[in-house]
Amino acid sequence: MGWKGPDPYAGQRPEATLGVSFARRLCVWVGTGFGIGLVAPCAPGTFGSLPGVALAVALAAWLPCWWAQALLCAALALLAVPVCSVAEDCLKKKDDGRISADEWMLYPIATIGLPLTERPWLILITFVVIRVLDVLKPPPARQVQYLPRGWGIVADDFAAQLYALAVNWALWVWLIR
Repeated sequence: MGWKGPDPYAGQRPEATLGVSFARRLCVWVGTGFGIGLVAPCAPGTFGSLPGVALAVALAAWLPCWWAQALLCAALALLAVPVCSVAEDCLKKKDDGRISADEWMLYPIATIGLPLTERPWLILITFVVIRVLDVLKPPPARQVQYLPRGWGIVADDFAAQLYALAVNWALWVWLIR
């Protein structure tokens, strides 16, 4: 079973791709949201967030403790940095819009501790909040995106996810609950 999406190495001379390892191709595949970022005609970040929705629901189901969710989210954020760095190198464009690992791997941060499995309608609310704050990128989220390589790709989304976590919890505690 091979790669089914567009080849990010298409158009390059064959000898230019000979040194591309399986690990680098895997980083591009994971970095583009399992290829979603390569095929989404518009809004690749929004479509690229969809695996993050499934990940957030799985974390809520498997790890009911908020601190366990937070630890796993921190690990995913750290893992996203090298994945995004390699994907950026391979796609040869600074913070390429097709890279969505920062979207889906950090998505669960904004849902830590929320009862997504008991209140499935929360999934839609949190998705909207997360996407709005990711697009708006309130300070300092916009400023940290200028960090080099994967750090910049991930840091702005990390900051936006923390804002979304605060808004999602405020909505849950004061309006919805």
